Amino acid sequence: MSAPNAGDTAWVLVCAGLVLFMTPGLAAFYGGMVRTRNVLAMLQQNMIALGVVSLTWVLVGYTIAFGDDAGSGLFGNLELFGLADLKVPPAPNLHVVDGRITIPTLAFVLFQMMFAVITPALVTGATAGRLRFGGWVLFLAVWSVVVYAPIAHWLWHPGGWLAKFGTQDWAGGLVVHASAGAAVLAVLLVVGRRRDWPHTAAPPNSIPLTIVGAGILWFGWFGFNGGDGLQANGLAAQAVLNTHLAAAAAMLVWLALERLTDGHSTVVGAVSGAVAGLATVTPTAGYVNAASAVAIGALAGLVCHFALKLKYLLRLDDALDVLAVHFVGGMLGTLLLGLFGNRGVNPLGADGLFLGGGGGLLWRQLVGVVSVVAFSFVLTWLIAAGVQALIGLRVPPADQERLDQAQQGADAYHLGGVTSLTAPGAPRRRAAAAPAGEPAVPPGQRVRVVTALLEPDPAANSADLRDALLRAGAISVIVSDAAVATTTPKASLLPRGYWQEQPLSARLRVTVLVGADGVGAVLDELDRMGARRSDTFVQEAERVQS
Repeated sequence: MSAPNAGDTAWVLVCAGLVLFMTPGLAAFYGGMVRTRNVLAMLQQNMIALGVVSLTWVLVGYTIAFGDDAGSGLFGNLELFGLADLKVPPAPNLHVVDGRITIPTLAFVLFQMMFAVITPALVTGATAGRLRFGGWVLFLAVWSVVVYAPIAHWLWHPGGWLAKFGTQDWAGGLVVHASAGAAVLAVLLVVGRRRDWPHTAAPPNSIPLTIVGAGILWFGWFGFNGGDGLQANGLAAQAVLNTHLAAAAAMLVWLALERLTDGHSTVVGAVSGAVAGLATVTPTAGYVNAASAVAIGALAGLVCHFALKLKYLLRLDDALDVLAVHFVGGMLGTLLLGLFGNRGVNPLGADGLFLGGGGGLLWRQLVGVVSVVAFSFVLTWLIAAGVQALIGLRVPPADQERLDQAQQGADAYHLGGVTSLTAPGAPRRRAAAAPAGEPAVPPGQRVRVVTALLEPDPAANSADLRDALLRAGAISVIVSDAAVATTTPKASLLPRGYWQEQPLSARLRVTVLVGADGVGAVLDELDRMGARRSDTFVQEAERVQS
């Protein structure tokens, strides 16, 4: 057997790093889409997979997935438990590796470990707001061994029964996306819906964070798909190019559909389409040409966009549309390989229906989809139900809107004035300076407090607001956020075509301290800014003695 190839080894190690980077990218992608008080919980649910699954993979996951077949094609034997007695290179023909090209087994272990880590993390997007942390950790450990590792053996080990049957999966359309999507279906049956779903909407807390996460995922996907040939060659370049083209095509189709259906093309729609394209091209990336990758991406944007309605048809509270993007995308790409497969791109592949190969490959892909989905769904339901009965997987309903405080005793954001105040125990650099100058109103003098509500837009310039009120005679001006109840709820567009009717409308509360003789001028100025007299109050006040 040939000695390890240095160039191929370096490429696989780089790709392993890229795939690792996808897990914090997924955490950011999901974290920006949840409510403000659940951000830290979502980030932790994703990041903990790096700790839990990495260890289960080294101990037993790898040997089940890539140890010598136990004879049934269903799982590997346990000879490599804890990575004991490793062979120098991986077995020939793993994925599409030619027997003459090898890499060290540890490089292969590391690369495959990152796939095992991110796969169950995909589930967290569907279960947002409902997972008990301890139960989730136990679920991760069991699922990565009992569900993920056998499926990886079926498709990515030469002795796996689906691999021998002829089902193809370049980088995880079945092993990653379809298995995780089927797991979503099962877990949602156990943890149930959020309170008031689908009658209440959950606006995202930070779309910029979601976009950053999507960018990391797109970047990491080059390693996700590019490294699965385990060689730094033209086929790797083809896989990376196909990955990018499919994401681009899916993005544009998704945006066009958004424009037609909702009247706006949104940045969240753009990255949703891109991720759908990435998931869909994954099983095909090393088996099709560039033109086919564009077609696959376009179909992903079309099908996955309309699949957003799937959760309502199934009555499953999939919070962040994992079913539409990953589950549908993974299955769709697997089946499309049966149409677009091209042996001219990869001699170890097979021609699909459109390339004159007949329907044989399509049939084998269909068998793979049904087998993986059924296996993952049944085993996942048993695992989730067992964890729920043993230590609990679903959080109490009262904690669903405050997971960060309930599970971590902390908040992701400290943006309000009260939370920014110095408190006992806080570090202090120097004492605050005393206010300069004499008070504008002598102690004991009678003054008026004028309170009004303004629309945010007309008062957008704080300097103009302040100067106008000071010219009218104001002694001090305080501006704060407020909300007023409305008889006609305001409809606002949320990401991915969802709508929310908000019965509270944002206002600015302006509190002005003014002498008695200046009240009229201040009221006139507030009228000019759009304040309604019915929402304006004048109170008599007295400045407190120093």
